[in-house]
Amino acid sequence: MTRVITVASGKGGVGKTTITANLGVALSTYGERVVVLDADIAMANLELILGMEGKSVTLHDVLAGNASIEDAVYDGPNGVRVVPAGISLEGLRNVKLDRLEDALTYLIEDTDILLIDAPAGLEKDAVAALAAADELLLVTTPEVPSISDALKTKIVASKLDINIIGVVINREQYDKTFLSVDEVETILEVPVIAVIPDDPEVSRAAAFGEPIVIKNPKSPASNALMKLAADLIGEEYQPIEPDKQGVIAKLISGLMGRR
Repeated sequence: MTRVITVASGKGGVGKTTITANLGVALSTYGERVVVLDADIAMANLELILGMEGKSVTLHDVLAGNASIEDAVYDGPNGVRVVPAGISLEGLRNVKLDRLEDALTYLIEDTDILLIDAPAGLEKDAVAALAAADELLLVTTPEVPSISDALKTKIVASKLDINIIGVVINREQYDKTFLSVDEVETILEVPVIAVIPDDPEVSRAAAFGEPIVIKNPKSPASNALMKLAADLIGEEYQPIEPDKQGVIAKLISGLMGRR
């Protein structure tokens, strides 16, 4: 049976789309048949993170009734399949969210896990992305405004009878000025199942249009994301340690080259 998991945050700018994209690639790496759908039709970014911008048919076209969903599914990194929302403002004009259900019905055929990247906030499109799921991952940063919005999303999801898998804390800096894992769990009353450290390699990967789990699999964020994916499907994950000797060798080589 296909698992339909929506990744939501409440507040924008917490790295939800980055986590969704990398989680999809990571799950596909484990052999799962994964489709990642960008349901953020107004502020789509998933295709940029995956280096898949400029596709001819997108979810905009499907929801406008101008294309079939099968034409909007593309092969992405490591075998993950991707449905981009499209970044054209023109494509928003005739979008009808009630067409999303038919699209999802097609996508869950021959799929193990369907990941839905939900829009931030609690507008109609965000609630539609929540309602489409059986399970929910809540993404937040360890800051009060982000936690507050995540709590609102959690309340709506609970009213929709969606199983909340857990909370993913993103951009953790292990600083006393931020909320601790225990404090986040106390406020949201949901277990924290992953902590993704604040890692400059994530921004570097995004600049190249590559998922961090591919661009730098040894980075702290990549290790945390791969472990999250493994935990979701009951797999074991052995962290990949940075090659310290390799770093030292590169440094020495650079210094020698300056002579």
